[in-house]
Amino acid sequence: MPRGDKSSYTDKQKRQAEHIEESYKEKGVSENEAEERAWRTVNKQSGGGRKSGGGRKD
Repeated sequence: MPRGDKSSYTDKQKRQAEHIEESYKEKGVSENEAEERAWRTVNKQSGGGRKSGGGRKD
């Protein structure tokens, strides 16, 4: 089991990670590796857990 606490992720991010993990498992990747890859992918796409504030980025 990966070390991080997943409580700071949105429901959508959790669903995405679940789908990605299943996809890796279907390709023959081990369960632990599939879970790690799935969360890495979600983090790369969204930048991590929930973000607060809506300031403008320049």
